[in-house]
Amino acid sequence: MNNIFKIATISTIFNVAFCIYYLIFGVISYSWWLLTLGGYYLILSVVRLSVLKNKNEQYSITKFIGWMIIILSIPLMGTVILSILDDRGNKFDIILMISMAVYSFTKITLATINLIKSRRSNSGKIIALRNIAFADGFVSIFALQRSMLVSFEGMTECEIIIMNACTGTAVCIIVFLLGLNLLLKN
Repeated sequence: MNNIFKIATISTIFNVAFCIYYLIFGVISYSWWLLTLGGYYLILSVVRLSVLKNKNEQYSITKFIGWMIIILSIPLMGTVILSILDDRGNKFDIILMISMAVYSFTKITLATINLIKSRRSNSGKIIALRNIAFADGFVSIFALQRSMLVSFEGMTECEIIIMNACTGTAVCIIVFLLGLNLLLKN
């Protein structure tokens, strides 16, 4: 279980860095997309820090984190709406796309490994960290998909919008359900 807390600590550091990056460049470039992502990573950072700093194993932290994950789906919905209305995604070269894919799939893989290792755990902190990791991983997959669709040829703008809407909506629903799962625990 100690590895779960180490991974969560490293993930929190990355979340804070992404938060700062997106908020600064969102303000500089007047980009609602970057500001929305910055808001998402700000909430995610607060949620992870809350779990890591909490000394109790009580389920009160689980309820709090459940509400925070549900709230996290709000800026996420904003990114989906922006991807449909305004922005198809950023076009990157193949090396950066491979790096993004490795990063995204590593997040999902680590979340799955932690799920398998901790599936019998009754610890509210472990359950909360597991759900946070999955929420973070699914959002990374959505961001990867957005960039892949415009970086590689083969889809029309209309098809890209449909894919972004479907994947983004699915991710919003999953994140909401991860939060709801924590609220219904115990």
